[in-house]
Amino acid sequence: MTSVSGDFDLSMDELRVVARYVAETAQEVLPVFEDANPGDTRPRAAIDAAWEFVNGAPRTRLQRVTSMDAHRAAQETATETARLAAQAAGDAASAAYLHPIAKAHQVGHILRAAANVPRIAEIDAGEDPSAGNRAIEEARERATPVLIDILQRYPLAPSGRSRAAQLMAALDTSLRGSSPAGTARTGG
Repeated sequence: MTSVSGDFDLSMDELRVVARYVAETAQEVLPVFEDANPGDTRPRAAIDAAWEFVNGAPRTRLQRVTSMDAHRAAQETATETARLAAQAAGDAASAAYLHPIAKAHQVGHILRAAANVPRIAEIDAGEDPSAGNRAIEEARERATPVLIDILQRYPLAPSGRSRAAQLMAALDTSLRGSSPAGTARTGG
């Protein structure tokens, strides 16, 4: 299968672009989890599974299972930063299964890991929002035009109550504003 269909089409190459973005992000913060949880390899296994897909392997049960395992590791860890890092790893593996449906929650599958990085930066900097702003800028700079095009097929990210959700909405707005057209599709 070369694409998946729903409200719009997503090609396997486009899914790999999303998975690469999420895997790069998750890999950046993986040491946060591993330092807090030596010996727990579940998040690393999820990132490895994401890279297999990114590098051309078909999406398989491996991505689904390792994603769920990393999310379980996130629930079991003791610190907020380790939880966010493990969650990002789980998101990397599950990016292979992004659904082409125009629902705002799908944006989380593209951007939640990238929003977790600035949240970790803020926590590490004593809740300094400028650390988060710098990390959002880095995430924006890493986004490719193809990733932004995919993002614009979805409605805007929901702005939630948590700081991570607020950071995700800010990143979403920044990315959509950086596109050549500068406009976003809202979908149905």
